[in-house]
This record gives sequence, structure tokens and C-alpha cells, in this order.
Amino acid sequence: MSLPKTLSAGPNAGDHPVSISELIELTNDLRTSAADKISGIQRVTGSLRMLALNAMIESARAGAHGRGFSVVAAEVREIAANVGLISEQLQKELTAQIAHTQSMADAAMGTRMVDLALNAIEIIDRNLYERTCDVRWWATDSAVVDCAASVTPQSAAYASKRLSVILNAYTVYLDLWLCDLHGKVIANGRPDRYAVAGLDVSHEPWFVQASRLASGDEYAIGDISTAPGLKSAQVATYAASVRAGGESHGAPLGVLAIHFDWAPQAETIVRGVRIEPEEKARTAVLLVDAHRRIIASSEGTSSLDQHFQIETGNQTHGFYTRPDGTVVAFHATPGYETYRGLGWHGVIVRRPG
Repeated sequence: MSLPKTLSAGPNAGDHPVSISELIELTNDLRTSAADKISGIQRVTGSLRMLALNAMIESARAGAHGRGFSVVAAEVREIAANVGLISEQLQKELTAQIAHTQSMADAAMGTRMVDLALNAIEIIDRNLYERTCDVRWWATDSAVVDCAASVTPQSAAYASKRLSVILNAYTVYLDLWLCDLHGKVIANGRPDRYAVAGLDVSHEPWFVQASRLASGDEYAIGDISTAPGLKSAQVATYAASVRAGGESHGAPLGVLAIHFDWAPQAETIVRGVRIEPEEKARTAVLLVDAHRRIIASSEGTSSLDQHFQIETGNQTHGFYTRPDGTVVAFHATPGYETYRGLGWHGVIVRRPG
């Protein structure tokens, strides 16, 4: 069960609920205040003991005349001892109770951060599941199939026109490429922007995977990368085989690749995770791939050359605290429908205040 974002402070707390981060801060304040007050009591106790000791010394000097005063000094010493004992007991009890409250608050915060990490990875999973559907559907388009079956200037122009229509309706893509079985781009949806006709992509992992697919029901995925043919933009590429007659088990004719405009879409997702306002300045939302590359960050677009090592302990999700006080929460991709995910993690990093 997910913990709520805020905890009620009770009927007398006013209209403002206490957030988990505020509870942690209040606990820290209570620890500091309790330590200060107990230290003050101990100072007073020390003064009483010194006063009692001085009184005993003076009463001894006074002899018989100081006997009554010695009784008072003994009482003061006993009171000081009792106050000291109460102070020690109070310190132990408060320390234990505050530590327990702190542990509960930290656990609540950690659990919420795990929920946020899951939220981030779930949103991207659902988004990318749609991309796997798009590429398999568009690979059956008659213009795409006809061009792959017989490449002519006319069929390539018509396929490009058809791909352009699709791009106008789906603004999350940079371009769509139709490739022959040898890995040469024969048509694309934005030839005026990306002159990629004739480009050899036979070495690209997504093409190699797609050329080996058993049917049109399957798809291939490339890791997030920069695409030279797309002006080095960051893309998530999905590919499917184009088959005779648009049939799932028809003879392979080529490969259709769709290039998802990764950076702005991913940044929108990580920046959209609901971090409490007072936490945003010290909290980062990341998407980390299977190689531990940072592929998206709420603190700026990733250059794909930065890494973040997660101490998962072979768990799908969890949180831990680093020696410097930084809290890291993570959740592995759960996948969505037929999209199994690529071993990515949603990660929330909360630096100490």
C-alpha cells in the first residue's frame, strides 16, 4: 500500500497538513531542542551539587553552629541527585522515542520516493508500449509495403508522402525510415529536414534485430542513442519488419524504423513527477538504463555519457541512505502489456538539506 503524500497533524493543527519532509524536519528540531533542554537541566544539576558541596564544607567549618545548615546541604545534594537521575531517564526515553519517530518518518519518506520512482518508470513504459504498437501497425501500410516490394522513384515518393502524413499526426517522432533488406534507407517522412535516403544503417543494432524477427507481430528496440542522420538528436528507435501483403507471416521485404524524439518527451516525464515544493531544490528524478546510463534527468537533459550506480541488492525496488545522507530510491521497469521493458529503473535522489 502506498503511503499518502501528507500526514494529518490532527484537528488542532490548522488547515496545513504536515508533509513527510516536514515531519522529518520537525523530528530533527525536536531532537535538537530536547538535547538543549536536557543539557540545561544537567548544568543546573551540576550547580546544585556544587552548591551542596560548598554548603557541606562551610557547615563543617562552622562546627556545632553549622549542623542545621548541613541538613539543608544534604537535602540539596539529594534533590540534585534525583533531578540528575530523572534527567538521565528522560534523555534515554526521549532519545529512543525520537529515534523511533525518525525511523518511521524516514521509512515513510523512502516508501514515498519508491512510489515516485515507480510512477516515473510506469509512465515511460506505457508511453513506449504505444511506440511498439505504432511501428507494427505502420509497417503494414500499403504504401510502405508496396515501396519495400518494388523500389522506384514513384513508390519511394509515395511512401515518403504517406510517412509524412503519419508524422503530422504523431508529433512525438523525429522521422520514420523505410529500409530495404540490406539496410539502405529508401524513404523517410521528412526528406526536406533529414536527407537520409541511401543512408546505410545495416550496422545499427535496431536494424540487425529487426532483420531477424520471425514475424510482423514482433518488434526490435534500440538503446537510447544519438542519431547522426537526425542531426545527433537523442532517439528511442523501434523497428518492425515489412512483409509481403502486410501479413504477419508474409515474406520479409524490408524494415520500418520509427525514431521517438527522446530528450524532450523524457524530460517532460521526469519533470512531471510530483515532488513536494520544499523538496524540489534537493531532489532529482532520473531514468537509468540497463547499463546504468542516465537517460533522463529532472535537473537537465542527459548527455548519455553520465552513469548512476544503483545499489539494488538484487531487489526490484527499495531505498537506501548513502554515507553523506543522500537518500536513493529506485524501482525497476515493470513493463506494460506486451512491452517487457529494457531493464531500466526510475530513480529518485534526495540530497541532505
